[in-house]
Amino acid sequence: MKRRILMGTAIALGLGLTSMSAIAEPPPLEQKDRYKVGFAQTESNNPWRIAQTKSFEETAETCGWDLIATDATGSAAKQVADVDSMIAQGIDVLFLPPREEKPLIPAVMKAQAAGIPTFLVDRSVDQNVAQAGNQYVSFLGSDFIDQGRRVAEWVTENFDGDKGIIVELEGTTGSSPARDRKSGFDDNIVKDDRFEIVASQTGDFARDMGRQVMETLLQAHPDVNIVYAHNDEMAIGAIQALELAGRKPGEDVLVVSIDGTRDALQAIIDGKMGVTVESSPFFGPLACEVMQKYAAGEEIPAWVKVEDRIFTAENAADHIDEAY
Repeated sequence: MKRRILMGTAIALGLGLTSMSAIAEPPPLEQKDRYKVGFAQTESNNPWRIAQTKSFEETAETCGWDLIATDATGSAAKQVADVDSMIAQGIDVLFLPPREEKPLIPAVMKAQAAGIPTFLVDRSVDQNVAQAGNQYVSFLGSDFIDQGRRVAEWVTENFDGDKGIIVELEGTTGSSPARDRKSGFDDNIVKDDRFEIVASQTGDFARDMGRQVMETLLQAHPDVNIVYAHNDEMAIGAIQALELAGRKPGEDVLVVSIDGTRDALQAIIDGKMGVTVESSPFFGPLACEVMQKYAAGEEIPAWVKVEDRIFTAENAADHIDEAY
C-alpha cells in the first residue's frame, strides 16, 4: 500500500533494538471498519490528562475503535512497558503522548519494528533520534514555544509596575512542553529590561508540587511579583501558596499560565490570574480524522498543529462552561 508522507531525514542510532536502515518510514495502515487502537496515557492525576483520556474514550465509540487505554502513573518506564503490552496484544495503531522526550524513544522504535504506525499526541520525542515521516507518522499538538511567547507578550503589555521579579514553575523535566514553554517565554520576556527571572524550578505539572515549590521560592524571593507557570495546575498551586503567605494574587502578584482549565478560568474571573493560553486536551476527534486519512493514503504533515486561544478577564466568563 503506497502512502504519501512528508519525509524527514532518518538518523540511525543504536538503542539496543533491531538495527535500522538509514532510510525508514512508518508502517502502512490497512483500511477497515474497526481498529484495535492503543492509547498510552502518561498519568491521570490532573484535569488535563483526565479530559484527554475521556476524549479518546468517547471517540472510540464513533470512530470504530476497540480502544486499549493505559495509565503510566507518571513513570516513563511504565509507559514503555505499557506500549510493549499493547504491541503484544496486536494493536493496529498507537497514539502516544511521550512523558519525556528521550525515554520513550524505544517505545516508538518497537512499534515501528512491529509494523504499527505511531502518532505522537500533545508531546514529542527527541527529534535527533526519531522523526515524523520516519519512525512515526506525525505529531499532533500545539506550538509550545508560541504558547510561552504569547504569555510573555501579554505580561509585557499588561504589567504596570516598574520592575517585574519573575518566578517560573517548570513542567516535567525532559518533556517537550516544559522545554518549549520555557524557551518561548524566557526568550521574549528578556526583550523588555523591566523583567528579571530570579528562579526557575520544576513543579512537574502538578498542583501540589507547584504549591510546595512556590512556598520554597517565596522564602528565597519574597519580592516576587510575577509567577509564570507552565500549566494551570501549578498556577493554582502557586496561588494557594501565595495566599497562605499573605500575598494577594491578582493584586500584588501577577499569575500567568498555560492550559485553559476550568479552575484557571475561574481564577481569572475571580481576579487571581491574569491570563492562560489554551492547550486543548480534546485530541480524540483529531486522532480519528488523521488516522483515517493515513489509512486512505493521504499525505500527513509531520506536524498537525492545534490552534490555541487565549483567555483573559475579557473572555474567561464566555468560555468557562466549555472548559474541563
